[in-house]
Parts: sequence; C-alpha cells; structure tokens
Amino acid sequence: MIEKLTNIFIDKRFIKFIMVGIVNTIVGTTIMFVFYNVFHLSYWVSSASNYFFGSICSYLLNKHFTFKFREKGFGSLYRFILNILTCYLLAYGIAKPLMMWLLNNYSTIIQENVSMALGMCLFVVFNYLGQRFFAFRN
Repeated sequence: MIEKLTNIFIDKRFIKFIMVGIVNTIVGTTIMFVFYNVFHLSYWVSSASNYFFGSICSYLLNKHFTFKFREKGFGSLYRFILNILTCYLLAYGIAKPLMMWLLNNYSTIIQENVSMALGMCLFVVFNYLGQRFFAFRN
C-alpha cells in the first residue's frame, strides 16, 4: 500500500518539481526575508511577494519542463493561480497562528520569521499536490 502511494507521488515529475522549486525558493526566500527584515514590510506583504515573483517562473517551468503540459488556452493558468492562492493562504494561515502559539515567549520578529519558514515548507507540499493533480492534471 505504501509503495503504491509512493509510486503515485514520487516519480521523475517530483524530481523536476524539486529542481524548479530550488530556483524559486532561492529567489523567493531572498525577496521575502529582505522585504521583511530590511524594508520592514509586513508579514503578509513579504510572504506574498515571495509567491508573486516565484509563481511567474514556477508556472512557466512547471508547465513546460516538469509536467510537459500541452493544453492550450487559459484553463491551466486559472487553475495554477487558484492553486497558488489556496496553497499560500492555507500554508501561511496555518503557520502564523501555530508559531505565535508555540513561540509565544519570543519576539514578534522571531515568531514571524519562523512562521514564514514553516509556511514555505507547508506551501511546497500543498503546491506539488495541487499542481500535479489540479493545475496540470492530464
């Protein structure tokens, strides 16, 4: 049973998704933490900027390189945008209150930096599943 599930979720598309994600993560994470820690923008503006800029690159690379999706029209773009928004709100909506609760004895800066890092991890999992089985489904 576990082997079947592993074969469904982890294949060459998963490896390509991780490769694309590494590029997006480096760019997006830099943007997010610089916006928050250097420009002192809010938690939501900083984390959203990460996904706005990273998602443009992610859409193009994952559509053509990772999933080799050939559908014409805007259907995949709409599904991709819906997926990104859903994953973002879910991941960061879970991460922030959880870290505020777990790290309640620490400063807001520590809480929000840790919650942004956790939000990134949750986002990766939700986003892979959403792109593979919703945005670029065959």
